[in-house]
Amino acid sequence: MHAPDRPLGHMSRTASIAAAISAITVVGVGISLSIPLLALELEVRGISSTWIGVNTAVAGVATIITAPFVPMLVRKVGLRALLVGAIALAAASLAGFKAAPAFLMWFPLRFTFGAALCILFAVSEFWINALAPPNRRGLIMGVYATALSLGAALGPAILSVLGASGWAPYLAGAAVLCLGAIPILLARGITPRIHSDDHHGVLTFVRRSPSAVLAALVFGAIETAVMTFLPLYGLRLGLSETSASLLLTAAVLGNVAFQIPIGLVSDKVDRRILLLVCSLVGAAGAFTLPFVGVSSPLFLAMIFLATGIVGSLYTVGLAHLGERYHGADLAAANAAFVMLYSVGLIVGPPVAGLGMRLYNPYGFAFVICGMLAMYAAVVASRLALRAR
Repeated sequence: MHAPDRPLGHMSRTASIAAAISAITVVGVGISLSIPLLALELEVRGISSTWIGVNTAVAGVATIITAPFVPMLVRKVGLRALLVGAIALAAASLAGFKAAPAFLMWFPLRFTFGAALCILFAVSEFWINALAPPNRRGLIMGVYATALSLGAALGPAILSVLGASGWAPYLAGAAVLCLGAIPILLARGITPRIHSDDHHGVLTFVRRSPSAVLAALVFGAIETAVMTFLPLYGLRLGLSETSASLLLTAAVLGNVAFQIPIGLVSDKVDRRILLLVCSLVGAAGAFTLPFVGVSSPLFLAMIFLATGIVGSLYTVGLAHLGERYHGADLAAANAAFVMLYSVGLIVGPPVAGLGMRLYNPYGFAFVICGMLAMYAAVVASRLALRAR
């Protein structure tokens, strides 16, 4: 139901997974270059921060609207053609931002860009999950997450070299995105297919697999909240801008370091128990942060450890979906996963910002603790139901 047209040998399966990971890693470079570039462009044009936020949120809305159609598009268009088309659409949209003279035109462009990214991530993750061997699925999803994180780290570095003015960064971003099509085009005959449209609706998976799909929601909310407010947390506690930025570096490095080890662990244990442990450790770490000196090495170590373990919610959640579903259902489940992640991106910063405003600045840490504790309660309740 979700296999290629002919059975794949070990080498072909490995090559197919490698092609998917390579493609999405290259796309990650282009995306991570594009997102700060677009914000800087609007700032230069004199657009207020409120309207920049509204325009950025349109991409999340596009994901929510697009995700339910992903399984049907994979079945009718084909995985390779759909991914190449989404890459072309994202690259054209990126160039369109620079060419658009009026800010109003950025809204349909942002929607198109967001829809293309939704397709890229949902379909790539379906591809990897569908072909990953059951006994190594966690490891492979960990490799995928690590490669994507490393690719995302390169985008801002490229932007720092090219600068944010003129056409150069836009053309570079579009070119890097297009490079992601090469591994996809080379993967002819070794990609998964969907031969049936018999699948549950995207939102059904919130009820059927809350432990997995809500992991994406919580991770999306916490990831964007940390990226937005962690440096500000340090500044308000007296750190210099350089030292506050170092907190974010520790968070990113932790996220990279833990994906593969925890992916390996997830291949050996019940993934729902691992999701529960990760969320509880993350909640304990967030709760403890306000009681640790922000300038101490211990604080940096806690940021590294807590963000790394919480970041693994995404990896383990994806592997859990691949363990439970196949074919069209797996494509729909992956679409639900990406959609809930995007919802998290939208709701995370406002909630964390409110917490910081109500209890400055420690509310930020306590809000993250609360998010993880509520998710842990959901996972624990599912495990308790299973035990009955």
